[in-house]
Amino acid sequence: MNRCLVCNEGLKQALTWRSLLKQSGARAICGGCEGKLNRITGATCTMCSRELGGVHITGALCLDCSRWERDKEWCGYLTKNISLFHYNEYLKDIIAKYKYRGDYALAEVFVPFLKERLKDMEFDLVTVIPLSRERLRERGFNQVQALADLLGLHTVEILTRIHTEKQSKKSRQERMSLPQVFQVMQSDLLERKSILIIDDIYTTGTTLRHAAKALIMSGAKDVSSITLAR
Repeated sequence: MNRCLVCNEGLKQALTWRSLLKQSGARAICGGCEGKLNRITGATCTMCSRELGGVHITGALCLDCSRWERDKEWCGYLTKNISLFHYNEYLKDIIAKYKYRGDYALAEVFVPFLKERLKDMEFDLVTVIPLSRERLRERGFNQVQALADLLGLHTVEILTRIHTEKQSKKSRQERMSLPQVFQVMQSDLLERKSILIIDDIYTTGTTLRHAAKALIMSGAKDVSSITLAR
């Protein structure tokens, strides 16, 4: 019997022709655990996927994106980010086990959800947010590249990252004022291309906007992104 990758309970799956013919589409998480994943639904910011409430809305954008788009240095680089889930304590724990403790198999939990959203997205090239060499050595693998590999996506290594202090240790203002942390390789591949970036968590949007700006300034037509959590 297959077991839930989060709680290790046996997975009960209805036996259908589809489940027999397409095992790869099966969930790797039980119904109870999936129920604790808080999907982003309803009215959302058209740029970053944040659920909109009255106090957060400025037209179709949340206040954060409105601020970014009013900043001459940052406006117009990231076209759209799609995030799947709210970054609640439950998801934070799963991502920590995957990202920092090397529980590689947990990537499979997110694959069906990502596939579901990716089928409606249009792009020419896919890349992932890279880790610095120091961070890669520390973790042993790039958790975002592992997701892309499981999704069967052909990714292009376009960006390299300068080693900096962990983003999680920085305040919002510190993140927003960071100098450029990405450099572009193979810029000839970018000319007039629509680029999709895959990352795990959208917090302030700084990382993705740094990456998008570097890509646009090297010739990309537009840049969008998909992340697990917001």
